[in-house]
Amino acid sequence: MMGRYFVDYKFSEANGILAANTELGEKRRLSNRAGTDRSATMGKGGGCVPSKKRTPLATSDDPPKTTAGAPTAVDDKAPTSDAAPTREITITEPPAKLKIYIVYYSMYGHVEGLAKRMKKGIDEIEGVDGLLYRVSETLSDEILEKMKAPPKDDSIPLISAAELASADGFLFGFPTRYGCMAAQMKSFFDSTGQLWKEQKLAGKPAGFFVSTGTQGGGQETTAWTAITQLAHHGMLFVPIGYTFGAGMFTMDSIRGGSPYGAGVYAGDGTREPTGTELALAEHQGKYMAAVVKRLAHV
Repeated sequence: MMGRYFVDYKFSEANGILAANTELGEKRRLSNRAGTDRSATMGKGGGCVPSKKRTPLATSDDPPKTTAGAPTAVDDKAPTSDAAPTREITITEPPAKLKIYIVYYSMYGHVEGLAKRMKKGIDEIEGVDGLLYRVSETLSDEILEKMKAPPKDDSIPLISAAELASADGFLFGFPTRYGCMAAQMKSFFDSTGQLWKEQKLAGKPAGFFVSTGTQGGGQETTAWTAITQLAHHGMLFVPIGYTFGAGMFTMDSIRGGSPYGAGVYAGDGTREPTGTELALAEHQGKYMAAVVKRLAHV
């Protein structure tokens, strides 16, 4: 089995090298086969001690040579050293912003002016959006014309009761009617019966802002009597207290608002909100946004 094998062909000088390599390859094949046969005869547990009689294979320091012009096989599956490692890329969407609905009724525009300043305050808090909504009018156009009420801002959409469920917090604004909310806002709250039945608004924070005709016309009681609406829904009433700072103690000018929330004096409907009243409304927007944001992370 260990005899020498030669290929009896006539080679050129270059092919002679191939014959030598063929002979060497045959020797290695036979040697490996002999080693396999010996391992098989040793049996299980026979040990791995090499035979001292085994003739070592001849080695050469010269690199292997191939026949001139012979094609070289390429393994397409072999990994390359400079191939970039595969990384799994996960695309995450930015978190959705918290939403505070500013829901109001305004006959002469005073409550609407406060609502727009509240939105400005809310939008200054990162991660929170203020959205303006109107409630439906209950008076006819004929009555509104006789009351000299200006037209409504149609760019601000009307809201339905069912839409409240998608908000994270609320600011409800309305004028007073004998120390209570106007009938238009009360009518809207009366339409929330299904939300009350399912307690869809439970645990959501809400605040109030108001408008009155005179200084004793209900800046506090209009908001205070509205708390019953929140209580039945299980909502959280968020007053501003005296967080507005020195502006809450100003006595040198007429100013609406109270610890219950921002406010404005409308007079006969022609008085415009003062800078302090608008600043208090903006502060309430910021304050409510901070509270909603804090509750969202509890």
